[in-house]
Amino acid sequence: MYRACGKRVDTSESSSGSGTESPAKDPAPDGTRRRGWRRWAMDTRPLRRPAYRRLWSSTIVTAVGSQLTAVAVPKQIYDITGSSAWVGAASLAGLLPLIVFALWGGAVADTMDRRKLLLITNTGIAVTSLLFWIQAVTGMESVAALMLLLALQQAFWGLNAPARNASIARLVPEDELPAANALGSTVMQTGQVVGPLLAGALIPLIGLPELYLIDALALCVTVWAVYKLPALPPLTGTAVRRAGVREVVAGFRYIAGHKVLLLSFLADIVAMVLGMPRALFPQLAAETYASYGEGLALGLLFAAIPIGAVAGGLFSGTFSRACRHGWMVIGAVVVWGAAITGFGLSGSLWLAVAFLAVAGVADMVSMVFRGAILLSAATDEMRGRMQGVFTVVVAGGPRLADVLHGGAGSAVGAREAVAGGGLLVVAVMLALAAAMPALRRYRV
Repeated sequence: MYRACGKRVDTSESSSGSGTESPAKDPAPDGTRRRGWRRWAMDTRPLRRPAYRRLWSSTIVTAVGSQLTAVAVPKQIYDITGSSAWVGAASLAGLLPLIVFALWGGAVADTMDRRKLLLITNTGIAVTSLLFWIQAVTGMESVAALMLLLALQQAFWGLNAPARNASIARLVPEDELPAANALGSTVMQTGQVVGPLLAGALIPLIGLPELYLIDALALCVTVWAVYKLPALPPLTGTAVRRAGVREVVAGFRYIAGHKVLLLSFLADIVAMVLGMPRALFPQLAAETYASYGEGLALGLLFAAIPIGAVAGGLFSGTFSRACRHGWMVIGAVVVWGAAITGFGLSGSLWLAVAFLAVAGVADMVSMVFRGAILLSAATDEMRGRMQGVFTVVVAGGPRLADVLHGGAGSAVGAREAVAGGGLLVVAVMLALAAAMPALRRYRV
């Protein structure tokens, strides 16, 4: 049973319910309408809850700090080798540890106090950033050392992300989960815009090594914020388990047995694998939009989706109170595909950027409601593992898209590959929605 817009409705999923927990009561009932521009602005109700506010505030700092390291590592590798191939190899070196430890970390998050796990992993990430700074400031110039540190950092991140995301459902009530996801996603997307710009401005002023140091110091703020959180042990009555392969496999069985969860993952895979065209941005900037200036075109193409996502988050009050979470995911993925198709057909750079910005808004809506479904449709003892799989899908989907779109762009042309991918997203998502009604019916 779920509460839906003031009434209770049955769902067809046996996974329904968020366990026996009961998050803190809303200090101010949300029955009143927000008037004027506030109806459109971001829903900030979760920030009234001190524990969530601490977790979210720490994200503001680390969202920018982590992007400094994300820029510094490939820049340093390229400075040492002069080869983009080594930069790509480093990215793959971080992917495998992320996948393995995200899946295992999800199981760990379901078996121990999530606050304790967050303290351990955030401290590990901070120490890794400090080691990045030490190797840079000492002039080590070792690609092997950089790749090893990157793998270690991604392993800690894989352990951290499932516990962090799964904790949100223990800090806010169910009806505020979309708003909480919108707040967190907006901060992360803002970091993806501001962080690289800040890194580009700081490297000539203070040097590349100091970017790592700034990230390490920012992570100290995160450790302090997590320390101030309440304890988040497994709920009373949950059986004590070991976090091993059996628990990871049990998580996949749980997904397979609960169609709404399976469909939420498939929706993201469809959108990202078939419709994320970033691998073709350099080719489009050099060929289709060369008359605007290749550098300007490339920068705008890469920035457009995150900027659209930030705009979607800032105006998330327009959608965060929606009850039909399944339809919101379906609609968002279809709009994403249509916008990517429009981008592929655009001969004008500014029209192309506009379509990508619309895609960014759709991606924000999809992230918000897919995240809410994962937190509300799974029991607390499974939330960590659901978030572990979510982390793998989010990290792996765009990388698979790079391979798929890169090959398609070489075979049939960049614009044709982009437009075709967008159309496939629309067709496949609508087919899934028609064939499997669980997602259409899902509401809270």
